[in-house]
Amino acid sequence: MKITINKLEKSEVEIVGILEVTEFEKFEDKAIERIGERMELPGFRKGKAPATVIKENVSEMELLEEMAEAALSVNYIKILEDNKIDAIGRPQIAITKIAKGSDLEFKITTAVLPEMKLPDYKSIAGEENIKEENNKEIVVEEADIEKVIKDLRKMRAEQAKGSNHEGHENMTEEEHAAAHPEIPESEYPLFDDEFAKSFGDFKTADELKEKIKSNLKVEKTTEQKDKVRLVIVEELVKHTEGEIPEILIQSETDKMMYKLQADITNIGFKFEDYLKQINKTEVDLRDEWRVDAEKRAKFQMIIHSISEKENLKPTEEEIERDVNQITTMYKDADPTRARAYVEQMMENEKVFTFLEAQK
Repeated sequence: MKITINKLEKSEVEIVGILEVTEFEKFEDKAIERIGERMELPGFRKGKAPATVIKENVSEMELLEEMAEAALSVNYIKILEDNKIDAIGRPQIAITKIAKGSDLEFKITTAVLPEMKLPDYKSIAGEENIKEENNKEIVVEEADIEKVIKDLRKMRAEQAKGSNHEGHENMTEEEHAAAHPEIPESEYPLFDDEFAKSFGDFKTADELKEKIKSNLKVEKTTEQKDKVRLVIVEELVKHTEGEIPEILIQSETDKMMYKLQADITNIGFKFEDYLKQINKTEVDLRDEWRVDAEKRAKFQMIIHSISEKENLKPTEEEIERDVNQITTMYKDADPTRARAYVEQMMENEKVFTFLEAQK
């Protein structure tokens, strides 16, 4: 493999590479395996068709593109290691030449960790950790438990009534509201042992109630921890100096856009219709989010810098374990993106655990 490294502005590098055809073709079997895992063919269970049959039923370009993805997933990590590139964030990968019987040519742009002037992060975290309001005993009030129980009873009442109103899918909202009036609490099922059993492995109502209390305590504990973490983040971002690579800002904006699109789709709206409703374009939203995206990108660089200084990076075994879980659960998951996600999440947690231990 031939590699040229070009330094760009704002702590970015461009990797221009050529993977010789003899090496590129070694990824055909892997590509066929990955395509086969998601391909459905008559007479074969999904993922069980022979390689020869899969190859006959896939276009040449689809196979080449899958080979390229497999090849670069493996070689990108090797390129970084061999060239001692301290890359952060998700790389931008472009295939510049791809054809049967030819070398694979590609261009990868990635951000590298710039010099960050960190404040005394141990003191900042320590000051926040010792504040009295951040060390209060977590108490679950009886009223909180009763509210959850009431919500569960209401849910079961609505489910029971809903099963008696099938066939009303084409109603207008007004007709639906008229056909499904608010159910009075007097008609909710009793909170007894039988009710508890309907929610899983609970023998009594007291067991379910105790589980609700336990879950609420975990939730309140997490809320308190997240509140402290947020303050620490704000202080670190405010007092840290350093250049922010544009690719990281764009990556954070992409994540925000993806989440919004997923949220809109999950409630049954089309994203295009949503944009028309708010009278904005994707570009408008990205412009509005830039300050927040820049802050998020800066935070990730701070986390990475602390991780390097304190030797808090996750081990290869930890990373591989979680990446394997993701790629096993989601067959179409891009291994490179899965690895980047796992590394970032693990690094964040290790750094926060370290900061939370400062007093």
